[in-house]
Order: sequence, then structure tokens, then C-alpha cells
Amino acid sequence: MTDARSQGAVSSPPVEIPCQWPIPEDSKARVAFAEYYQQDFLGLTRFVMRLGATPHEAADAAQSAFVLAFEQWESIRNPGAWLRTVAKRRIDALRSGVAREQLAEQMPDLPGGRCPVEAVELGEEEARVYEALSWLPTRQREVMAWTLDGYRPQEIAQIMGITPEAARKNLERGRALLKQALLRPADGSGQ
Repeated sequence: MTDARSQGAVSSPPVEIPCQWPIPEDSKARVAFAEYYQQDFLGLTRFVMRLGATPHEAADAAQSAFVLAFEQWESIRNPGAWLRTVAKRRIDALRSGVAREQLAEQMPDLPGGRCPVEAVELGEEEARVYEALSWLPTRQREVMAWTLDGYRPQEIAQIMGITPEAARKNLERGRALLKQALLRPADGSGQ
């Protein structure tokens, strides 16, 4: 059987498959998104790890947040806060059992480059800080994660929907507990 194209037959016009989500129309917006992704993916992954997620959970949450961001990129005013809020919600949903992983029927081809989880390998001291963060109460851990990402208490309060005083108090208490945990010897002796 021969291919109709090779015999000079007129082919039908390409069928347009509708996209299931809006994508940035402007090529400048696409470039801006790609640049922001390159610049912030690792930082977003580390932020989620500071909330207590494993590196794989954090990378998954970060990737999910960026997928949603791509769909609405042109309308997002503060991408850093928006992405961190979405990634936090993704981790919360995974932990509560609300979100379930959907298995693919077929494994995708492996992408080129490095796995993003490899880029978040922690040194010994940084691993101690992340472990100490995991001991903090949830609200204090979240405020500390935002603070370590460069947000001020006023911004944190607005993002988290709490008062600025509550953000400052959680930051103060979180710092005190973190300092106490980090001043203990690493092997746990001397307590």
C-alpha cells in the first residue's frame, strides 16, 4: 500500500486540537514564563521542603504549581507568592489524602538534562536546619519558610490571611525554637 502523499493526492488541512487550558498567547509572555521557571524552580522546591516535604514531594508540588501558573501566566501579578501558595496547597492536599496521584497509562519519554531533585541536595548543615524546621508547629514553620524566601511579616500576613502581629509573633517563636534546636549537639547528646 502506498502513501497518498507520495502519489500527489491533496491532503486535508491539519486538524486543530483544542487545548484544554489557555496558554500565554504572546511570545514575550512565554519567554518571561520560561525565564521565571529557570530562575525560581529550585527556590520554590526548597520553599516546599522547608514546609516539611521530601525533595520528591517538593519537586512535584513545584512542578504542579508551575503548570497552573503557565495556564494563567499573564494574569498573575506576584508570581513568587502565587507559586508558593499553590505549591503549599498541593502539599497540604497530598498529605490530607484529598489529592490522589493519577497514574499515566504509558510512561513519558525521559527528558534531557538533570532531574530537579538532584539540584536540591542539601549539605549537612542545611539538612540540620530543614530537620529543625520540621519540628516547628505548622504555622511557625510556614512563616519561617516564607521568611527564608525573603518575605517580610507584613507580606506573609497578607499571603497567609493572618494579622501582621500574628505573623511577627509566629516568626519570633519559630526563630526561638529553631535556635534552640540548632544549638543542641547534632548527635542529640548533652541534653
